[in-house]
Amino acid sequence: MNDIQSTGLSRRTILQAAGATAAAYSLIGATAGTARADETASASADKLVTYPIPSGVPTNASFSVKARTAGGDWQTIPVYRARAKWINADTGSGPVYNSSVATFDFEGTVEVAVTSSKGTIASAKVRPLSYDTKYTVSGDTVTFTLTEPRNLSIEINGEIFDNLQLHANPIETQVPDADDPDVLYFGPGLHTTTDNVLKVPSGKTVYLAGGAVLTSRVEFVNVENSRLIGRGVLYNSPSGVLVQYSKNIEIDGILVLNPSSGYSVTVGQSKQVVIRDLHSYSAGQWGDGIDIFSSEDVLIEGVWMRNSDDCIAIYTHRWDYYGDVRNVTVRDSTLWADVAHPVNVGTHGNTDAPETIENLVLSNIDILDHREPQMDYQGCIALNPGDSNLLKNVRLQDIRVEDFRWGQLINMRVMYNTKYNTSIGRGIDGVYIKNLSYNGTHANPSIMVGYDADHAIKNVTFQNLVINGKTIANGMKKPGWYRFEDMMPAYANEHVVNTRFLNSTEATSTDKPVITSPEKATATKNQVFNYLITADNLPTSFAAEGLPKGLSIDTATGLISGKVRDNVGGCTATVSATNSVGTATQTVTFTVEHA
Repeated sequence: MNDIQSTGLSRRTILQAAGATAAAYSLIGATAGTARADETASASADKLVTYPIPSGVPTNASFSVKARTAGGDWQTIPVYRARAKWINADTGSGPVYNSSVATFDFEGTVEVAVTSSKGTIASAKVRPLSYDTKYTVSGDTVTFTLTEPRNLSIEINGEIFDNLQLHANPIETQVPDADDPDVLYFGPGLHTTTDNVLKVPSGKTVYLAGGAVLTSRVEFVNVENSRLIGRGVLYNSPSGVLVQYSKNIEIDGILVLNPSSGYSVTVGQSKQVVIRDLHSYSAGQWGDGIDIFSSEDVLIEGVWMRNSDDCIAIYTHRWDYYGDVRNVTVRDSTLWADVAHPVNVGTHGNTDAPETIENLVLSNIDILDHREPQMDYQGCIALNPGDSNLLKNVRLQDIRVEDFRWGQLINMRVMYNTKYNTSIGRGIDGVYIKNLSYNGTHANPSIMVGYDADHAIKNVTFQNLVINGKTIANGMKKPGWYRFEDMMPAYANEHVVNTRFLNSTEATSTDKPVITSPEKATATKNQVFNYLITADNLPTSFAAEGLPKGLSIDTATGLISGKVRDNVGGCTATVSATNSVGTATQTVTFTVEHA
């Protein structure tokens, strides 16, 4: 245990009491606790907050970026250097390119000007395309206006590596006091630790202020009720953030830039984890974004992931992690895989004691790219249980896939990949894919393959599947001898059972829902909490009444989340799930504990 853990004092207090050389943390650059950089506000309450990049942290000169509120002065937005990987399909190797990342906070309306160092702009694109961001081009500059937070890629003359990724964040609402003894506070400047690891104790908050850059891995190991928040950067850190054997962990607002090794975030055998507004860039081998192992009640929302391997991967047992995966929600996010899958589920598990992955929800997702030459590892969405895993109750909805470079839209297979598996996956049972769209020309045919009759894919429902503007569903015009899979196009073998293609208005079931989520749940006051309503018979909406103060429900996904502010002791609430046949209700008792 390092000094800052053992004393229980804030980082600032340690440095004042013991001096920088005696503390576990050494500073390079600005002193902790100094003010944020530039903040401007107009009479209409528009606000813009910018942050400096500390000396010693690489920048990129491909773009200059400015922003201003209505009637305000232009403010310079510094540009970090990110790294992005390209793989040569013939050799398996390839170059790592420099890319650009800029970030600021704002409220109200802000105008942004992005100037290319390469001169006159012939063409420009601002993605995700679903935002339909209106912009103008004049000479070497792209200009646009934002009225709400956005994560964007600005691409000049078709360039996707030497592009600008812009993170226009909301204004911070949970800035802690630098002198709070429960806060490890890092102000603007470049920071490191003596062992390249920051171990966070239970009940502590690590705050990386805007303009703070930390070069260490942040570890939550065997702890509860801890946070990593702020607008700062984890740069060149080994494996980014590690969460294992822990509970009630929150990660919010952090930029993970160019990890020197491993994943940006690893969540292993943990419960009640929230990862919000994380921005991740990686270019190393096996440079995954967020990997979840044997964990429950996990929420990932508002993230932007550009990674050199899987952006989001969900597994059961691997290494020293054991147990099922249950109740994982990913929503309102953007995924870009320069290598491998944007979403990969099920590869690793426990052949000796089979495990289950269940109740996964992906909602409101933009997939910007997927490039994978290997047939075994293609799929923007890859549901590939191996190692005796059973994958069940997966909900994918409102997912927009742009024209990726190389791969498949969907790869759904029960696997026995001898490189990674020691047994066949047990199967896939219950996948609901609603409002999935793909526009492009590069997709290989999708694959849906059960291993055999005993390791099959069962009960897959597509509703409002749209490929290049054509809805693949009942009522479409097609030759009678064609299957819906032919029109997708996709290959499905004889071990894929009860697959349906519905239009947007067809009933999902002949029976009303049956709620399967627990009748009891325990939350910790003022700590992150997730409870996912689950139900059979494909509900199309959810509701809840009488929730503890601080919790709210996402009616599209059934996720109840937030932080309980009162009701210590507990209360009861009524949750419901609805489809076209009817509504099912259930009383849930919420027990609320002190931290």
